[in-house]
Amino acid sequence: MDFDLEFWLVIATAITGVIWLLYTLITGKKAEGEEPMLVEYARSFFPVLLAVLFLRSFVAEPFRIPSGSMLPTLEIGDFILVNKFAYGLRLPVLHSKVLEIGDPQRGDVVVFRFPDNPEIDYIKRLIGVPGDVVSWNDKTLTVNGVELNRTLVGDYVRPDQKTPPSIRLKEDLLGVPHDILVTQGRMGPTGSVTVPQGHYFMMGDNRDNSNDGRMWGLVPEANVVGKATLVWMHMNFGGDGFNFSRIGNKMQ
Repeated sequence: MDFDLEFWLVIATAITGVIWLLYTLITGKKAEGEEPMLVEYARSFFPVLLAVLFLRSFVAEPFRIPSGSMLPTLEIGDFILVNKFAYGLRLPVLHSKVLEIGDPQRGDVVVFRFPDNPEIDYIKRLIGVPGDVVSWNDKTLTVNGVELNRTLVGDYVRPDQKTPPSIRLKEDLLGVPHDILVTQGRMGPTGSVTVPQGHYFMMGDNRDNSNDGRMWGLVPEANVVGKATLVWMHMNFGGDGFNFSRIGNKMQ
């Protein structure tokens, strides 16, 4: 259980709701003019807090991209919306799933709680689903015995994104095309994993500049937060500032 903003939002909603309910039950007074200031504030804030908690927990949640590990798909300073119900409804704070809706699919861009520190949210691309055998050797990636096909898109040079000169490639993840970056002269790791039930294997699209499953392993299903859908704002004061051309970009 991580005691973050979600936790305090639950506490604030519960406290304001209880204050308003107890006052109404004990006194039977409903007229606004007759309420003490504490009750008036509770009555005013409770529906707002409840609506925010419901939307954040079960519908969508905003996240800001702090690093370049998902370049070129997501840039530093992108603000994205994450679909919280795509993979099932979970209780806030407890993260227990109460309703099955769907499962993460290979190629999805997924937000999850970092297995080594669940208080930190990570975002990566889902490469391996349960039952998949994933192997990586420097720039080569193989899924279930199939080496993923890649085609050259061109050079990628964005000084504001704090990444070395890279090559942009179109990768076909068994029918899910998306762009990735590789850095010439930088040797990548080597390894292999068979993804067990209830787990997922994640990698960043900026393959040679990503701290992902190749280093720290698998993501348990219970750590999945939701599916990244689109960019709703871009603000990077250390780079290109407000970039309105990023708004509306969907995950591919």
